[in-house]
Formats: sequence, structure tokens, C-alpha cells
Amino acid sequence: MHTAQAGIFALGTSSHVYLEFDLVDEKQCRDLAAAAAAIREPRTTTGGVNFVIGFRPELWQKIVPEQAPTGIEGFNKDIEGVEGFVMPATQYDALVWMSGSAYDVVFDMARTMIRDLAGKATLKEETSSWAYRHDRDLTGFVDGSENPTLLDAPADALLPDGVPGAAGSVLLLQKWKHRTAEWETLPVAKQELVMGRTKTESIELENKPADSHVARTDQDKFGNIFRRNMPYGNVDNHGTVFVGFSSEQQRLTKMLESMAGLVDGTRDALTRYTQPLTGAYYFVPSVESLRELR
Repeated sequence: MHTAQAGIFALGTSSHVYLEFDLVDEKQCRDLAAAAAAIREPRTTTGGVNFVIGFRPELWQKIVPEQAPTGIEGFNKDIEGVEGFVMPATQYDALVWMSGSAYDVVFDMARTMIRDLAGKATLKEETSSWAYRHDRDLTGFVDGSENPTLLDAPADALLPDGVPGAAGSVLLLQKWKHRTAEWETLPVAKQELVMGRTKTESIELENKPADSHVARTDQDKFGNIFRRNMPYGNVDNHGTVFVGFSSEQQRLTKMLESMAGLVDGTRDALTRYTQPLTGAYYFVPSVESLRELR
């Protein structure tokens, strides 16, 4: 029996930081993984920090081939959609995502993590995020309305027992910048057509447009994804960190292809008001797999 990293399902945390690293030397890949896995326990405490540790799929395959699922690869090339729309690939070697109830403890732990990995890995991307109006993103709409419940989420997010990488998960991490000025010029009724949901009650529109965000990311079509999205940025420059967990990478890639218009030529209307800045896949191994690296 394997155990998932607790931070995957640690809902309710209001302060987050995402640290993405590249190896200094490819030969130190196991040392990097061991250093990340050695984050001191407990992983979750009152007023403490939750951790999610992930690795570029190809790197995890190299470190622990017998515990690596097959057919999973990094976000190694841009997704080129219709109308010149592009989702950039910004794949790094490792991710440490920290979340907590207050940013000071997350900040201190992030500094410790960067120091512990010094000489093994270089910090390439750092993004801080925070909760906005409980469960809304910076468009003003509820985010994660289609999320499975915490009872059902493990079945959707985690690889099952009996397969390589059991209790691990495939994580898609993207940063989407909002074109807020353009978005806010739209009347609410038009925003709802773009989203495919009502803004206040978050009720799915009965006759939603084919290019609405809900229609282009329909989980009934692509399979359930456990989302942990959060807002990021400052007053002038902000957006959404997309954090999606799945037991199958294909669900995630098909969703992105649908948004980009590669499935049927219809591009997600929301991409006209948001711009993807980053894109990476990480394999998030089980607690037992991490423990074996120490």
C-alpha cells in the first residue's frame, strides 16, 4: 500500500509558493531528489507548511525506473493552436510547492528549501499565490466548480496500487496572465458566455457556447482532473496558477489541445482574455518512494 503526498489534498490553505528548479549537473539527479525528499517532518502541522514534491517525468524515470509510470513525459514542446495561439513549454527538473495558512511560514520554509538545494539545483521560476474571495479566481468566477469531492479525488488524481508509481500523480503546472482591462470591459452576460457558467451562483449554462471554457474543458469528455488553482501576482500584473492532478497524463494533454483548438478547430474563448506564460509536467511520487531516496 502506498501513500499520496498529503499536500495534494490539503484544501483551505491561503498562502502558496511554487519553486521550480533545474539541476546544476545531470549526474546529481539522485542527490537533488534525496535533498528534496529530506524536508523535515511533520509535513502538515497547525500553522505549518504542506509540501508537494515533483520531478520532470524523464528525470524520475532515471532516478527510480522501477517506480516510474510508463508513457509520461515532460512539457517538452510548445502547443501550437489555431489562430496563432501558443501554450509555451517551460519544463524544469523539479518542483517544490508549499502551502500554508500564513505566508510568513511559507516564506521561511521556501528560503530553507532553496538553501538546502544550493549546489545541486538552481531556482528558475518562483511564483507566490494567495486565496481570493474564498474560492474565486481573478475573473470573479468560482474556480474548480467541477472538482471531484475529496472522497472521489484520490481515484481521479492518483495512480492505483499495483502499477509502477502507485499513489503518485501527474501534475500540470501553468501560469496564465489575465488581460484584466479587456475582461472587465465585458458585461457580465458576455463574461458568462465566455465561461459557460453564471458568475454569481456558478451554475453551468444550459445552452453554453461551443467555445466556452466549460465546453472546451468538459471533464465528462476528457476525464476528471483534481484542480488546485490559485491566483498569483500583484495589482497590475496577475492571473491564475493552474494546478491540475491526474492519474492519466492524457486527460491533461487532451484538455490543453481542446483549449488550443486542436481537437475540432474551436479555441477556448477564455484564452482571448488570458495568456499562458509557463507550462510543465511533474510526476509527484508517493511518500514511500520519496522516503526510499533519503
